[in-house]
Amino acid sequence: MDPSIHRGERPVADGYRLFARREAHGISPVYEAWANAVAEDDAVLALLDTLPGPKRQPNLVFAAARHHGADGTYDSFRSTVLEQWEQVRRTITSRATQTNEAARCAVLLPFLARLPQPLALIEVGASAGLCLLPDRYSYRYSDGARLDPAGGPSDVVITSRLGPGITAPSALPHIAWRAGIDLAPVDVTDQDACAWLETLIWPGQPDRLERLRGALAIARREPPRVVRGNLIEALPDLAREAPADATLVVFHSAVLAYLSPEDRSHFAGVVDDLPGHWISNEGRGVLPGLPSPGVRTDDGRFVLAVDGRPRALTDPHGRSVSGLAE
Repeated sequence: MDPSIHRGERPVADGYRLFARREAHGISPVYEAWANAVAEDDAVLALLDTLPGPKRQPNLVFAAARHHGADGTYDSFRSTVLEQWEQVRRTITSRATQTNEAARCAVLLPFLARLPQPLALIEVGASAGLCLLPDRYSYRYSDGARLDPAGGPSDVVITSRLGPGITAPSALPHIAWRAGIDLAPVDVTDQDACAWLETLIWPGQPDRLERLRGALAIARREPPRVVRGNLIEALPDLAREAPADATLVVFHSAVLAYLSPEDRSHFAGVVDDLPGHWISNEGRGVLPGLPSPGVRTDDGRFVLAVDGRPRALTDPHGRSVSGLAE
């Protein structure tokens, strides 16, 4: 999510219009309509203005309203917010947008597969750890490539479109060790926690909901290790646990926007001091010091970088990846 949506950088109304145009348009008609309507609704905006800046993001506010009964109409959203504000506010302030989209593995995979195998993966901002399981899913790429785990096709099949400069790997990466870090790890055996993850799926995206449920089922059978902690403070110690005969890879998607600019710079310095490789998949302008990808676009795509060098533009939910010139 674009960090400029917070009122500290622009008014809440403008932020919701930006969300409607850049993130919801063509993806979720319900959220597009809600965001545009919120931008014109003084009563709702007044309530949102009382929230801490990071908690005003549309996908969190909308999910909280749906958690308390809002359906697909704006009237339902509005009445839920206005009539149940204290309950909605508690949900907003106590929850987070830990969407944990497993389909992001599809855009990471071409780059993971190029690194010396086997791999030791560390995901920062891992939520339930679903993106720590890229070798447990099946993939169907637009170039006809079909990749399945060693034991056969997975219950979770991820499709993704490959743009110029990107080819599908010939095999899934060999992962020898994996772990994640999160301030509030999601317990995949906790029904309430998993129900919240489902609520974070935007309306009109049944494929994402089905994929989430399938990935959660896999994670329950093979729970990835996710330690509780601050990603800056916990990363060095966790990295030291990785086996020496595996290539360490620190990766993250849609995480650093929730850190202060100072903490983003601090994190980048911590990762630079580690052995191995770093794959970041974040919104434009989020990662300090990252060179411009050299492509002008305002379509909300993320910039995927390897070791601080932009390598691709990706759909935020893993639907496509296009290469950038070296």
